[in-house]
Parts: sequence; structure tokens; C-alpha cells
Amino acid sequence: MTDLKYGGLVILDYGSQYTQLIARRVREQGVYAAIVPYTASAAEGLALHPAGIILSGGPESVYAPDAPRLPGWVLESGLPVLGICYGLQLLAQAFGGRVAPAAEREYGPAALEVSAASALFHGLAARQPVWMSHGDRLEAPPPDFHPIARSANSPYAAITHQTRPIFGVQFHPEVTHTPDGPAMLRNFALEVCGCAPRWQPEAFIEQSVGEIRAQVGGDHVVLGLSGGVDSAVAAALLHRAIGDRLTPIFVNNGLMRQHEPEEVVATFRDEQGMHRLIAVDATEMFLDALAGVTEPEAKRRIIGGLFVDVFEQAAERSGALDWLAQGTIYPDVIESAGTGRPGAHVIKSHHNVGGLPERMKQRLVEPLRDLFKDEVRRVGEALGLPEHIIWRQPFPGPGLAVRCLGEITWERLEALRAADAIFRAALAEAGMLRDDTAQAFAVLLPVRSVGVMGDQRTYGEVIALRAVTTQDFMTADWARLPYELLAQVSNRIVNEVPGVNRVVYDISSKPPATIEWE
Repeated sequence: MTDLKYGGLVILDYGSQYTQLIARRVREQGVYAAIVPYTASAAEGLALHPAGIILSGGPESVYAPDAPRLPGWVLESGLPVLGICYGLQLLAQAFGGRVAPAAEREYGPAALEVSAASALFHGLAARQPVWMSHGDRLEAPPPDFHPIARSANSPYAAITHQTRPIFGVQFHPEVTHTPDGPAMLRNFALEVCGCAPRWQPEAFIEQSVGEIRAQVGGDHVVLGLSGGVDSAVAAALLHRAIGDRLTPIFVNNGLMRQHEPEEVVATFRDEQGMHRLIAVDATEMFLDALAGVTEPEAKRRIIGGLFVDVFEQAAERSGALDWLAQGTIYPDVIESAGTGRPGAHVIKSHHNVGGLPERMKQRLVEPLRDLFKDEVRRVGEALGLPEHIIWRQPFPGPGLAVRCLGEITWERLEALRAADAIFRAALAEAGMLRDDTAQAFAVLLPVRSVGVMGDQRTYGEVIALRAVTTQDFMTADWARLPYELLAQVSNRIVNEVPGVNRVVYDISSKPPATIEWE
């Protein structure tokens, strides 16, 4: 079986905030797309035998002395090329065109007029909305290029080479504000590059099962199971490949949401047949270690270190120490590598990639490392996992410890759990927990306020409700929830959750705020 990743597209990352979105949009067309830094060598860039190359946007100006350049191997490869925004300007520069600052910067929606027939716009309307985000523009196309589309501020909003399959667009086809963008990328991938739409969940499962069996042989694999979608799908995929030679270990740290520990065990041991699942209740151990700790980073360090200790002890008792499996996904790999910009620094050391303690000697199995989150969910559906696992909203690694601001006690955690359950239940009942909110939760604040209940003065704690909408979690907006729903949730919380007498709703966007409070 030919590797599903062969014959797809490779994306050179010039630092655009949308680079991962380009890859996701291409993959939605059934074509694998890999992201590599623009500094990649020809061997690295062509390692998966791509059928075409996409140049991402970027924050630089091509005429700046230290601006990122187009590697020689891109044009020498003879492959079709699509340059997006900065990528268009790089192509223009390479072929002798002229790029200069625009008299008027173009940020936001624009009307694109297709001015010439092109494979890129095949089957699309002659006039369509697109999203622009640039301060420079192409002033004069290279001699061998001709324009195929324009906008009010960009006379050369799209260009193509006269004899070679090379295209450039000044707008961003990958964002939702360009409705026909996916069709353009599909035209490029399938029609121009001749890619076959083979990147499908069922095919991925079949290939992964074979790869896992070849990698681990007859050995045993241990996996940390959190109940989140990544570790859940990794567990299901491994279980299909090696059956009872998989030992999932679930550590209940006392910091999960209401009823989640019981649901995880019931789903994976009873429903999915993972009979070797080990469930460790380490609640008291974690609460003792966190007693009196209020600083969020200290909480994270304590929880992370203690989790490794508990996990290792359980793994040693199980004897399943040949391989360690993790639910690492593609964005984790990209972010930990720090690819994209000149002199790029690591964005974060992801716990699934860079945070393994030296003393954990198992070899590593990462069956999902080529998938984005939406692809993980589709694979989970194909594997038959229940919807409440597949569509579980993101939950921080330290759990409720970073939503219980201030000191962590069992009583405060129980209050937070109850308030959070009320909020999420109301959203679920209104049909807003999956598509209308990307993440929704309650936060217990380290402040008290005066209230009146039953003619008695109260001095209780405050719950903040947080719900956001987002496509990629890099930016997010607060969800415009109905006032009636918020009133219902607030009323239930102050009446049903002991010690809470006030509820507020967080209307901060990211940026400047983050989604989580800590």
C-alpha cells in the first residue's frame, strides 16, 4: 500500500498565522498537506514526493534586506506552485516582477473580479468575495506572467505563468471569509497538481493499523488515557491494531469535571473492551500536594510532576513497559518545532512532544502525529467512539486546578464542578454545546461578594461563566449566548451550589485575554 502522505502537497511556512489553516483546507479536499519551514532543504521539502507546492503568507516585506527568500529548489523541481499573499510576492520577485508598498493597505473583505480563464478559478463565479490582509502589492507582474483576477486595490490580485503551472493570489483562500477558497485549493490540488483524494479516515485507519503492528511487533504498549479526544482516539486506534497488548492507564487526579472519571472507565473498559485498562484514584495525593498553592504555574508544575510519578508506578506494576503511546497531534509537532519565521523560537514546549522525563525509557508510539484536531474527530467517528467522547470540548491538562483560582480545596472543587455541570447541561439542552460554542466552562474566582438570600446577608464566592467561538483557538470571540439561558444558569447556580451567591459572564475576546483564566 502506497503511503497516503505521498503525492500530496507541501506548504512552505513563511510565518503566516493561517499556515495551518491552509493545510487543513487542503486536507478537507482529501489531499495530504505537510508543513515545512521555508528554510527546508530540497531533501526535506520533497521527502514525501509532493505533487505540488504552496507558499504561505508571512509578515515580512519581500524587498526588505533580510526578508525570507524563495528556495531555489522550489522552481527547479518543476512542480506546480501556488503562492498566497507573501508567496505571490516571492514568485513575482523571483521572476522579475515589482512589489512595493500599496498606497492603501488592504485588510478585510474585498470583491474579486476574475479577468481571465484559469484552472484555479474553474467553475467559480466571475465576481466573488475574498479576504485581503496585506500592506504591499504587486505593482508590475513578471514578463512571463499575466493577471487572472483583480480587486479595487490590487490590479494583480491573482496571476499565472503563461506556460508553467505557477499561480499567485494576493488574497487568502484558506479563511472562511473567502467562501470559494476551498474550491480554489481543490482546483489547484486535484486539477492542476493531479493529486488523488486518498486522504480519508478509513484509509488512514487501515494504514495506521499496519504501521503500528510493524513498529511494535509483539511488544506491549502503555498509554496515558485522559478522556480527551486525542488520547481516546489514539487508544481506539492502538486497540484495533494490537488488542489486549495495549494497557491504557487513567489517573484520576480529582481535578476532572463532574462524573468524568466514571464515564472514562465505563466507556473504554466496558463499552470499548479495553480490559487491561488501569484506573488509579490519586485524588488525595494531588490535593495534598496542591494544598496552599495559588500560583498557576506552580500548580501546573506540581500536577505535571506528580502525574508522571503516578503514571510510571502504574506502568511498572502492569509490566507493559515496551512502548509508550501518546496522543500527539500535528499542531503539537509544528508548535514544538517553532517553524515558520526567521530565527523562529519555540512557541511552547508541548507536554506531548518535548516534556517527556528522561527517566521514562519506553520507546514512543504517536499514531496521530500527522492529524489536525478535526481529522482526529473524523477518525474517532470511523472507529466507532461515542459522540460525547469525540466532541468533548478542550480541557486543560491541569484540569480544574486552573479554573479554581486561588487555593484548591475539595469543597471549592465540588462547587466548581456543580456550577460547570449546570452551565454545560443548559448549553447541551439548547443545542449550543457543539457548534455554537467551541469551549464553555465555569471558573471559581478567589473573591467573595455580599449578597442577600432569604432575608439573610451572605458573603459568598463568585462563579464566572466563559463561552467562546473560534475556528483555530489562536483567536477567539466571546459567545453571544441568549440572555434567557444565562439567567436560567445563574439562577440555578446560586440556588443549587453551596457558597456561591454571584454569577458573572466573561465578554473578553482573545486577544487580549486568553480563553482560560490561568
